[in-house]
Amino acid sequence: MKFRDLLLLTCIFAAALKAEVGPVYHVPIQGTIDMGLPHYIQRVVNEAEANNASAIIFDIDTFGGRVDAATQIKDIILDSKVTTIAFINKRAISAGALISLSCDSIFMTPGASIGAATAVDLQGKKASEKVISYMREEMASTAEANNRSRDIATAMVDEELSIDFLLNIRGDTLTSKDVNGFAEGKLITLSTQLSVQLGIANGEFESIEKLLKYLGLEDAEQKDMEESWSEKLVRFLTNPVVAPLFMSLGMLGLFMEIKSPGFGVPGTVGLICLALFFGSHFLVGLADMTEVIFLLVGIALILMEILVIPGFGVVGISGICIVFYSFFKMLIGVYPSPEDYYFAYMGLSVGIITSIIIAVIFYNTFPHTELYQRLIPFSPQKSEEGFTISKGYDNLAGEKGKTVTDLRPAGKVEIMGKYYQAMSHGDYIENDQDIVVDGVDENQIMVKKV
Repeated sequence: MKFRDLLLLTCIFAAALKAEVGPVYHVPIQGTIDMGLPHYIQRVVNEAEANNASAIIFDIDTFGGRVDAATQIKDIILDSKVTTIAFINKRAISAGALISLSCDSIFMTPGASIGAATAVDLQGKKASEKVISYMREEMASTAEANNRSRDIATAMVDEELSIDFLLNIRGDTLTSKDVNGFAEGKLITLSTQLSVQLGIANGEFESIEKLLKYLGLEDAEQKDMEESWSEKLVRFLTNPVVAPLFMSLGMLGLFMEIKSPGFGVPGTVGLICLALFFGSHFLVGLADMTEVIFLLVGIALILMEILVIPGFGVVGISGICIVFYSFFKMLIGVYPSPEDYYFAYMGLSVGIITSIIIAVIFYNTFPHTELYQRLIPFSPQKSEEGFTISKGYDNLAGEKGKTVTDLRPAGKVEIMGKYYQAMSHGDYIENDQDIVVDGVDENQIMVKKV
């Protein structure tokens, strides 16, 4: 009886201990770091906190991406109430290194690497000191927040910095002979072995399963997190390759609608594309009211040029420039890196060129297709069928009248008690002079002085 009671108490105690172990969230961070990713990370962290998760494991394999996106993710991870673990599965380069350093622990697979977080300009050269200084301190402060080497973090960003020596976890001294990046003129990129020796990483494991066993979480519920369809859609629409395409299709659709009577398919498609472009950029914080104001001002100037001012000149060109400037601002974001400027320049250029080419092809080929004939049926209006553009001035030939105004050479005349617009043959005819109608040229009454 006592043995039964002891066994029952043991089972109850074991079940209670198991119940206290919260789930482990597995979150992949792979490919390019873009502005759609922070919203996904924030949702995962919120859910993990609500479910009292034991840990969040970020499965990292990336060459980097947007700096502003990486800093947002860094802030989210640092503010997390749940233990965060970076599992570098192959590489954490540039923005990936910043995200990894923000985690409580870093573990790496054999042959992985972390570092090379410097910023470059459009020619691939080192960016300005302003940009380098920002990234240098971001990396340093993030490393310090988790008791990692500030010197190593800054040397990942700025190759002008050098490290004379550092002690590894065993107390051995490492110099530039041991770590290539310690020397001036070299960026630090650490292998798995060096990362563990220098205290940047906490250990080396071949898989997440072995890592969980090491952490004593092998029995914890594992939740593999995936992006929702809306998060995937936003990331797709804000992709630096896709976004200019939707921008181009939107402008092209509105341009075709202006050239067509009424409002139909081109205008609808154009508005949908622009709504997807603007909406996605608003959601990820790449656009604010400033860009919207610029856009509305540009569209207003274009409409004024088309509807109010004859011809097409300074006002219309200014409107087009302002519209494209608003697009450019949305593509680069709030805290752009040199790489973001490059993608924005390329995306906007490709978008404009693509729109022009498609517009030329469309207007040269589409009106001759069978589909166009179905959408816009056209039949000639022949004169023998009673169609005419004549105003009936032909029967005035030979009639006499008087000028009501001076003809210079155009003016008004009175013929048979009615007033008409008329034109002389280049001669100046004063007011109140006798004239005779000697012909009609394309509904223009031609007169001469009697």
